Amino acid sequence: MKFARRAEDDLGQMDNYQREAVRTASPLADGQLRLAAFALGLCGESGEVADLVKKHVSHGHDLPYAKVTEELGDVLWYVANIANVLGFTLGEIAAQNAEKLRSRYPDGFSSDRSRNR
Repeated sequence: MKFARRAEDDLGQMDNYQREAVRTASPLADGQLRLAAFALGLCGESGEVADLVKKHVSHGHDLPYAKVTEELGDVLWYVANIANVLGFTLGEIAAQNAEKLRSRYPDGFSSDRSRNR
């Protein structure tokens, strides 16, 4: 892998987090049911994050950073459990995504590269 030592440590921490998240998941018997439950939970928690941002942007509410952080943690929990059901680690997913982004935007984000990819 092309990552620096620090990145490998970060990916390992993600895998450690995933093990903890999986440990705290309800032991539903069927893999399909687990996948559906986790995907629906992800949608719900993502919606909670979106609602907090919407109220901040559209309604003039203060952005409750502690609540946003809590909800983002819930989103991550569901992502970790979906990945587990599918047989992936968060570290693998993060590494694959980072590689895709490096390939797509080798010098950082560019509107031109975004439009012409």
